[in-house]
Amino acid sequence: MNLSNLQPAEGSTHNQNKRLGRGEGSGKGGTSARGHKGAKSRSGYSKKIGFEGGQMPLQRRVPKFGFTNINRKNYEGVNLDTLQLLVDNGIITDTVDMTVFVANRLATKNEIVKILGRGELKAKLKVTAHKFTATAKAAIEAAGGEAVTL
Repeated sequence: MNLSNLQPAEGSTHNQNKRLGRGEGSGKGGTSARGHKGAKSRSGYSKKIGFEGGQMPLQRRVPKFGFTNINRKNYEGVNLDTLQLLVDNGIITDTVDMTVFVANRLATKNEIVKILGRGELKAKLKVTAHKFTATAKAAIEAAGGEAVTL
């Protein structure tokens, strides 16, 4: 081995491309493989998202529809089977309120919680929440618990 036959280790180099804009003799001088004129030949060019070459873009051809109700209330749903799971794991024993929901990441402190009726509840719990479905309220009271609306 000598200086005339040194080469990088196998797989250590990746870029095999010709360097652009390094004189006419390189074969990639002049326009630097960008062609003549037009947006793509200019420096700083980046195509806008949704640009279709000047054709009216899809998001402008398709009509707008619907609306957003500014008075909508988004409830964070918590099911009875989730409460039963917390009881089984020994996390809760008798009362469930917002602090329990926040501590167990079932809701954040600013969310409105609604207790939903999926699953069954065997434990006697005093559940405090913003809203209850009729089936959830019936199931809590059937288990000997209490449903308190905030």
